[in-house]
Amino acid sequence: MEAEKRRTGRDFARQAVPWLVLLAGLSLAGCRMLPTAETEYVGPELPPSPTLDQIAAFVNGNASRIQSFIADEAVISGPGIPSLRTQIAFERPRRLRIRGETGISGMELDVGSNDEVFWFWVKRNQPPALYFSRWSDYDLPGSVARRAVPLDPQWLVEAFGIAEIDLASPTEGPIPLAGNRLEIRTRRQTPEGPVAKVMVLDAQYGLVLAQHLYDPQGRLLASAVSYDHRRDPVSGLVMPRSVELQVPRAGMTLRVHLGNARINQPAADPAGTWAMPQYPGYPLVNLADPAMQAVPVPQSQPVVYSGALPACTPQTAVLAY
Repeated sequence: MEAEKRRTGRDFARQAVPWLVLLAGLSLAGCRMLPTAETEYVGPELPPSPTLDQIAAFVNGNASRIQSFIADEAVISGPGIPSLRTQIAFERPRRLRIRGETGISGMELDVGSNDEVFWFWVKRNQPPALYFSRWSDYDLPGSVARRAVPLDPQWLVEAFGIAEIDLASPTEGPIPLAGNRLEIRTRRQTPEGPVAKVMVLDAQYGLVLAQHLYDPQGRLLASAVSYDHRRDPVSGLVMPRSVELQVPRAGMTLRVHLGNARINQPAADPAGTWAMPQYPGYPLVNLADPAMQAVPVPQSQPVVYSGALPACTPQTAVLAY
């Protein structure tokens, strides 16, 4: 009986891991793509030759004031998946809901979190299931759920442009890059060890153009590249209209078009928006269950970070921190 339970858990995990990794962040193996310069954006500017403190105050001043956003005309697309009409809602600190559908087949994707749990549902997943974990389980060192979902789901919020520079952690920069860009490098402590975050900014407007995460061995975990930034006319706050997410280890790329997200507006149906759903025929599977043994994800050629990167990055560089 116990052996059968573990076998079933492994079967679920084999299906869960690639999809969950897909939606948890991204970057490119090979050429590092960055958006072209923002030619139409006009907004507050960084001072010439800004210090790290000035950049942090500028970036954090925008991100910290975004308490919520709603993108009810978003679109998710990517290789091998249909374009999904999507509704995205976010509310601090951990509330996020992403629901994607097509006009023919209806709801296809439901990813969300509230203050207690996060969940993931894909209509066509086999075997059918709604995967979830309590944050209290996920945040534990050595968590089974963390092995199944190695990238913190909260990183999706940062990927959507709500990213801050944590000066309480070891931080380097600004490092000048080609194309009027600046780079900031930060070391984060996680239950699995230190993670390096590299943030690329527009040197004039302080826009967050790209974010890259590296594991303790210097291997690229995830990247988010932001395009077409927009200054909200009501709040004056800035978010990108489009974000490209990539996870090299899963070999997957995803593009999220946020459109003109409405900033600092509450969800119309808070109770329904932030509650974990139920889908008939899709049993609940707790990612923190010990039966959910870790299943290795096929590794692509690792991308290793060495510092300030040109437009196209060799995959044989060595992490230098």
